Amino acid sequence: MPQQFSPPTVAVPAESIELPHREKRVGLTPMGVRELCAAGARVFVEHDAGRYAGYTDEEYIAAGATIVYHHEEVFQRGDIVVKIARPQPDEYPLLKEDQILLAFFHLAVAPPELVRVLIEQRITAIGYEIIQSDTGDLPILKPMSQITGAMAPQIAGHLLEAGRHEGRGILLPGLPGVPPSEVVIIGAGNLGTTAARMFTRLGTSVYATDTNLGKLESLHQSTRGRVVTLKSTRANLEKLCRFADVLILSVLEPGLRAPVLITENMVESMKPGAVILDFAINQGGAAATSRPTTGYDDTYRTHDVVHFCMPNVPALVPRTASYALTNAILEDLMRLIQHPIP
Repeated sequence: MPQQFSPPTVAVPAESIELPHREKRVGLTPMGVRELCAAGARVFVEHDAGRYAGYTDEEYIAAGATIVYHHEEVFQRGDIVVKIARPQPDEYPLLKEDQILLAFFHLAVAPPELVRVLIEQRITAIGYEIIQSDTGDLPILKPMSQITGAMAPQIAGHLLEAGRHEGRGILLPGLPGVPPSEVVIIGAGNLGTTAARMFTRLGTSVYATDTNLGKLESLHQSTRGRVVTLKSTRANLEKLCRFADVLILSVLEPGLRAPVLITENMVESMKPGAVILDFAINQGGAAATSRPTTGYDDTYRTHDVVHFCMPNVPALVPRTASYALTNAILEDLMRLIQHPIP
């Protein structure tokens, strides 16, 4: 008699909300758990894993999950582990040989020790940020980029205030008789395009650069010419930095370290109290003066320019982000439990 197929088990650990991570998203929502359980999988969720995204243990139980109460146990239970952040050093010993691990790995800037552990344990590491469709799109990273782009105006507006961050003290859209702020976006991918549209709706002056003229043409058309588009060259970057009130860095080379496009001299040429939002920081950062920060109010000043370099901006809206991530990964997870990697 042929052996009956048993779907692999799925584990959802709680993420660390302590500094420096403050990761409040959860790998799967109860909706995603329900779909996997209906397909025959056993799903183990760590106690309070969804707490900061607004999901209770009771909701996961109702969806068919089993709640476990120890971080070590949830890793041991799962053939497939669904995380947000890449494993931290205290989690390396918890990984099982031949496990499948899904997360935002950003291996180009990850500790070498993590790479060694993944190889030694023969972990199948699936990095959300490098999964591409046949057309070259990044379907799982895309909603996270859109969230970050949509949040850019509220973050920038807050940091421009003459409050604790000592920004320029200006209002993003200006007023009748008062000119709007000047927003410069480097990189016209999903994040940059979303940010450009949001800032444009507020009435700011928006400039966008990219090396891909096709992306600039698409942005120009979608905003009906309200965004000034420029080819990304050193001369243009130097010129844009000098008058930017807000500089958004949204460059991406999948799987690689972000290119450093903004030199220290460019930062030094910026207006006092101007703001840099380096959204490329999870890949190392695109400004020479960038270093990771830990949250909404964690900034620093270099050459009198406010720097915001939070690697996991979607964690600021964990419920929306967790829901969007589950939507994006669910189809692939269903394939994994129905057709496991040999």
